[in-house]
Amino acid sequence: MNKAHPAVARSLELWHEMVASRDLSKLASIVHPEATFRSPMAFKPYAPAPALILALNTVVKVLEDFSYHRQFASADGLDVVLEFSAVVQGKQLKGIDMVRFDEEGRIVDFEVMVRPFNALQALGAEMGARLGELLPKFKG
Repeated sequence: MNKAHPAVARSLELWHEMVASRDLSKLASIVHPEATFRSPMAFKPYAPAPALILALNTVVKVLEDFSYHRQFASADGLDVVLEFSAVVQGKQLKGIDMVRFDEEGRIVDFEVMVRPFNALQALGAEMGARLGELLPKFKG
């Protein structure tokens, strides 16, 4: 299994600390200004960085019993896949975060995939209720 690039490993360490504490106040320090967020509910990505930060700060409040299970890295260590599980509105879900970093360890692309469909629908409804007025202005 490949290892994350050293700068990416440092950013991932901070990411895991933030997720564990449910406090993403330091997230901006590891996000590239032109970063994109790819929601499991939308085809077009949201950008730039404030959209990603808004989405992740919201989802960390929506998902319950969140935990990461496995991590995979590309050969160059700049692409990382994080497998997770959580609960939303009483529905168990599994998913992956596919995260692309730059050489400085900043997130440049964050894509989320979630299953099963009924949990994705519940997640989409909850995120939509919280971000319905805010996130669309960032659509690419």
